[in-house]
Amino acid sequence: MSLSKEVRRVITGHDETGKAIILMDGATPHRNEREGGTVLHNIWCTDETPAKIAGKQDKMARSIGIPPPRGGSVIRVLDIAPTGDVSKLDVGAMQAHLGPEHSSPKARKPRHPMMHRTRTIDYAIILNGEIDMLLDDSEVHLKAGDILVQNATNHAWVNRSKEPCRICFVLIDAEEPLK
Repeated sequence: MSLSKEVRRVITGHDETGKAIILMDGATPHRNEREGGTVLHNIWCTDETPAKIAGKQDKMARSIGIPPPRGGSVIRVLDIAPTGDVSKLDVGAMQAHLGPEHSSPKARKPRHPMMHRTRTIDYAIILNGEIDMLLDDSEVHLKAGDILVQNATNHAWVNRSKEPCRICFVLIDAEEPLK
């Protein structure tokens, strides 16, 4: 099954009188195609908790990496194409890409080139397809309808199927794990 190229987002807010209104409705313009057929659809971002919800500006209209801002959150949809040959990729490149703030000296050596960790609580909802999440020395198979709660663990996403997998992620900034 092929996935729609667009992800619709509907953002609500308030008018000057406090009445609930639709601020934005349409495909998110914050779409990035990445190497290997992965497509990232950024939906919304907050900078703090509790979040400030006043205003009508697009809170996603800015450059953002994988993790949310410190103290904030981000929601996005990720389309992961079937994983091809990763044997030529640099093991640890993904962790280096995230930077020292999300690299822990306690982390184990990555067993897969896409292994990474963010200092976040991640809610992952599998919308379409199937995917395997690799951990340090185990893995779990997930399919449409499954929900994963990930607590700042080392992981890599591997799509061993023949179809793309679509996952909705909500990342919330968290404290460094104790161990």
